[in-house]
Parts: sequence; C-alpha cells; structure tokens
Amino acid sequence: MANPYFAKEAPETYWKTSTDLPSFPALQEDTECDVTIIGGGITGITTAYELTKRGFRVVLIEANQVLNGTTAHTTAKITAQHDMIYDELIRNFGLNHARLYYEANQNAVDYIKGIVDEHQINCEWTEQDAYLYTANENAVQKIRTEHEAYTKLGIERDLIKDLPIPLGSKLALVMKNQAQFHPLQYLKALLEQIVQKGGRIFEDTVALDIKKGERPEVITKTRHAIKSRFIICCSHFPFYDGGGLYATRMYADRSYVLAIKPKIEYPEGMYLSIDKPSVALRYTLVNGEKLILFSGEGHKTGQGKDMSTHYETLRQMAESTIGIESIPYYWSTQDLVTIDKIPFIGPMSENEDNILVATGFKKWGMTSSAVAATLLSDLVEKKDNPYESIFTPSRFHLNPGLQKVISYNADVAKHFIKGKLEKPDVQFEEIAAGEGKAVTINGRRAGAFRDETGCLHLVDTTCTHLGCEVEWNDGEHTWDCPCHGSRFKPTGEVVEGPAIKPLKQIDLN
Repeated sequence: MANPYFAKEAPETYWKTSTDLPSFPALQEDTECDVTIIGGGITGITTAYELTKRGFRVVLIEANQVLNGTTAHTTAKITAQHDMIYDELIRNFGLNHARLYYEANQNAVDYIKGIVDEHQINCEWTEQDAYLYTANENAVQKIRTEHEAYTKLGIERDLIKDLPIPLGSKLALVMKNQAQFHPLQYLKALLEQIVQKGGRIFEDTVALDIKKGERPEVITKTRHAIKSRFIICCSHFPFYDGGGLYATRMYADRSYVLAIKPKIEYPEGMYLSIDKPSVALRYTLVNGEKLILFSGEGHKTGQGKDMSTHYETLRQMAESTIGIESIPYYWSTQDLVTIDKIPFIGPMSENEDNILVATGFKKWGMTSSAVAATLLSDLVEKKDNPYESIFTPSRFHLNPGLQKVISYNADVAKHFIKGKLEKPDVQFEEIAAGEGKAVTINGRRAGAFRDETGCLHLVDTTCTHLGCEVEWNDGEHTWDCPCHGSRFKPTGEVVEGPAIKPLKQIDLN
C-alpha cells in the first residue's frame, strides 16, 4: 500500500505484535476426554476455561495457532450495545426476548470483568461508555426510537447532542459502563488457567469430520481421533454442519481497521456511527500514547472493491474527523452474521444434544464469547439456562427470517453463477510481482499470483466448500469466497473456513 501515512506495507495488528504468544504441540495420538472443543479463538478458549473450572476434562484443538484469525483482528470492545438492535428485537420478537438478549450480554460484560479481577490479569481493562451516534439529521429519529427501546428495557442510558470528539454528531445514545481491553493478553492468561486445571491444547490439528454417537468422535487430518461425551464447534464458521444448514443462514462480513496516531486529543468512550458508511472508534494505549482504532467499510467477503480502496476510504474519513499523524498498524477482520442478527449457541441440530455449536457473533464476538461459554457449559452440565431459547440454533422465525433467507441465498446463487460464467481476458504472463488476478487457462477460470521473487502460483478458483468461485483480495493477498466467506493463501492453503481443503494447485508442466 504505497501511502506515506502507512508505516508498514503489509497489514499487521497491534495485538499480535505486543503479545508473546504461547505455542502448543499437535495431536500425536488418539485420545479421550469429557469435552472436545474445536477452535482456538476467544469462544473456544473461554468455553474451555469455564468447563475446566467446573471440573471437566477438556481437549481444545486449533487448525493453525491459537489466538489467531478473527480473535487477533478484533477491535476488542466488550459491550451489550450491539448497534441498532433493541428496537428491532422488540418489534420482531417481543419485549421479553429483547430483555433476555440484553441481560445475557450485560452479564457477559460482568463475567469477563470477574475473570480479570479474580486472576489479576493485566489486559488494559478500562470501563467505557458506548455511544451510538448519527451525523445525519434524517437519522435522528432512529436514535430517539432506539432510546425508547432502552427505556422500555431499563438500560442505563443517556441522550446527548454533542460528542466529546468532532464527528459531526446530530444526536447520540449512550450505554453506560461498558468496557474495552487487550484481547490477547486476556486470553493468554486464560490459556494458562486451562493448562493448570488439566486441560489439553493442541495446535496444527485440523478437524475433518465428526462421527456421531453416544460418545462422538472428532476425526483429524492426521487420522487421530478424539472421543468424548460432548463436542463443541467454536471454529468461526462451523466446519461440520450436522444438518443445521448454517451455510444458508449466515454470511461473512469483512471490515477494516486503522490504528491511528491522531492529531486531536482523544477522550474516553467507544463510538459507533449508525450512518452508511458506518465507522467505529475506540482507543488503546501504546507506549503511553493513545492509538485510535478507526474501523468500518464493511461488506460481504469477496464482494467488495479492491481491498486497498477500502483502507484508503477509511483513511480519508479519519483524516477529515480526527486527523492523522501516522498509521502504525492496519488490518482487516471477518465476522459471521446470522439472518436475524442473533448468534447460534446450542445443539448443532435438534436431533443431537451432544454436538454443540457457537457461531454468528456479528461484530460482537468478545462479548458473545462469554455468553457462549456459560450457556454451553450449562448445556454440558444439563443445567437450565434462561437464555437457551434466545440463542438456540434450531430457531427459525418466519418474520423476518424467511424473507432474509430467500434474499441471502439469492445473492449466493447470483455470485455462484457469475463466477462460473466469467472468463477473464487476463493472461497469467501479464501478472506483475506482488499481484494476483483471475485468469483463463485452457478455457477455464484460474487464479494467478506472482510472488516477489517472480515465481508464479496458479490455483483452481473453485472454492472447496460448496463450489463458488473465489475472488482476489489485494489488501490481504488472499483468495476470498463471495458465497460463504472461506479464504485461502495465494498458494491455496486455507486461511479461514468453512472450507477445510485447500484450493487445487495448477501445474502447467
């Protein structure tokens, strides 16, 4: 990204550069336990922490390295303010439903704070007010309507006109006493607690399949099996569907983050615009100075403009509001959004209560992970949980769910067909160093990337999940699927699921 504002040419997150991450071995043999957890992000780790605390023998496996992927690319806000959701929940599902959703997430904020306090975790925890605001006079009534929903639900709130930061606000809604933290420092401490309590963690251990039964088994890529009483899939997009049709009820959304040293004096608080394009701001301390995490430019994965354009648009928005001295870090992140905007947490399908799932957290994974950890642990213990019906994956609301399902899957079909019909007129000989493009080889669509040494890498662009054609992401140098959000390295290896198999490499010899 040739831009004098950017200190680094390649995307990089502050969280990873400021944390000495632990490492764990790969699974080397068949094993047994009480609960197998698939996915080494915040949900898997928090759930493993809670279950080991309750005395269960837990095995946690991760396909790559723990604390990677979405968890390492979060903006790490801990809040029950999930954009403009409460009026919508009241209208669509009723006041009680909305109240339970709020309670579950506010309890999650308190749960995380309790862990931080109990173990004295140095993770930059600070309580912050969360602001929803609009800079558009025509959207002021939306803020007022959401404020009315807060009032009905008894949420501690405030309605203000002027923000303590020059974002052009016409009106803002404040949710009091929310929080922010350094996610990897927090999770590193949880990993230590898991190991101390007898939990086992394996990296570079890819789950390929699940054998159902009274004691279901996870089958790994190396053909080692893990047999347990319960299996919990926390692998972002579940690699195993179990008949739950998750690919038809969720979509992947990509957004971008700039870590900015601003020209203004930044106050306290976390800010989220309800306008389009939406932006979010919060700060983190780096060497005693505030860096502003300025994020936004969301779009469905694989369906955006050139990815570098999204970064540049975000930079221009930041320059016009907070001003920019430098941008030491920047990165992108991927979130899964359910049709009704509520996560799926519970049994994978109605017919199986020993294979559980947690996914679809939208942009609120830090908070939802704690909701999932306590709810899933209660399900394992066969305890009642007041929030089970809110998050159960087997729910299906006809209004507005059916209309959104039809619309979403029509979009998937459109991109599937478009990719199959496309015959790029680019020749692979034209690809410059550091560049990737779709090309045509022997009458078929392929993906070409030339690395900095001049070596050309060719892959079949057919996604190994459900067969859509991947698109080149020039911001992260990945092949991204526009249908269900799988992402692959230039050489074809899986970066992010639901795909578990790499893109096929093409050999011209």
